[in-house]
Amino acid sequence: QALLVESGGGTAQAGGSLRLSCTASGDSFDKAMMAWYRQVPGKERERVAMIGPGGTTSYAPFVKDRFTISRDNAKSTVYLQLTNLKPEDNAVYYCFRYNDNSWGHGTQVTVSS
Repeated sequence: QALLVESGGGTAQAGGSLRLSCTASGDSFDKAMMAWYRQVPGKERERVAMIGPGGTTSYAPFVKDRFTISRDNAKSTVYLQLTNLKPEDNAVYYCFRYNDNSWGHGTQVTVSS
């Protein structure tokens, strides 16, 4: 399984922005379908966005044009740009690689109102 390391979480005010990064080890990142999920304590993990090897993207309805997923295959990194953050975006955000069902350790996003 690939090792996925997330970074970029932290605390932002409502309406603010954060950028999450996830760097993968191993080969064939450019062929991998990647995604960001998030989880709030007591709730199921939910997919936020996904991006295909060619850059095709898909978003959860609650994103509503506030988040953008992108990738840099040369750096084996996938990003999630969070804008117009809301308190309900408080969660641990996880990176996921579909090819081998690998998860990152997660990064906390806290939004203060």
